[in-house]
Amino acid sequence: MAEKELLVIIPAYNEEKNIYRVFEQLEEFDIPSIADVLVIDDASTDHTGEIVRKKQYGLISHIYNLGYGSALQSGYKYAVRRNYEYVIQLDADGQHDACNIPVIYEELKGKGMDEETPDIVLGARFMKESSDFPVSCVKKAAYVMFRFLIRQVTGRHIADPTTGLQGLGRRAFIYYSKYNHFDDQYPDANMLMQMLLMGYRVKEIPAVMHARESGESMHSGLKPVWYMLRMLFSMLTVIFRVKILRMDVALEKRRE
Repeated sequence: MAEKELLVIIPAYNEEKNIYRVFEQLEEFDIPSIADVLVIDDASTDHTGEIVRKKQYGLISHIYNLGYGSALQSGYKYAVRRNYEYVIQLDADGQHDACNIPVIYEELKGKGMDEETPDIVLGARFMKESSDFPVSCVKKAAYVMFRFLIRQVTGRHIADPTTGLQGLGRRAFIYYSKYNHFDDQYPDANMLMQMLLMGYRVKEIPAVMHARESGESMHSGLKPVWYMLRMLFSMLTVIFRVKILRMDVALEKRRE
């Protein structure tokens, strides 16, 4: 049983040049006083795991590299088993400023102006109040396409459909923790569309983010083109499965 109700999960793969700076930010904003911190080391070949152990934060080490989505899901499963109420996921490359965590936490607890408490809170790069964040032309095209699809299918405008900075209430991360409910590689706009279609409450707030300073992004080089095509196919699959066949909706109702 967890003493704190909030768990911050940080999926990491070969981030020895960045993760120490992430820890410094967490400590600067005194995040360990309000949350437990768990790093999921996805079989890094550098000193990422060693740095985490020295800082004495929670650590799950994958024997094999399973992918970004699988690392996140390991964190969700941990949160379910330890009975946390809220999860906030943070990238290990330093792009997500730790100052966002208290703000997202308050929104998850229903401290905002909305009447309904959200299941998912998105920290967005592209709202008017967000900090400046540079993106390539290929990524801009992908974001436009993903926004369009989400709006056409769900009726919601989402400014940043691929943000990795997210807060999840217990209902949402329990769902994500289950088999075949989460993309094990690129859980982005496809998962967001799925949750909107299934009736989960999603709120988007402006966030402070920074460009990666060191290391290689999982979307570097020509990878964004492959990512865009794969995500498009995945979103179409979500539409067919949830909106047409209503498979996931039926399963969720049976569980309730």
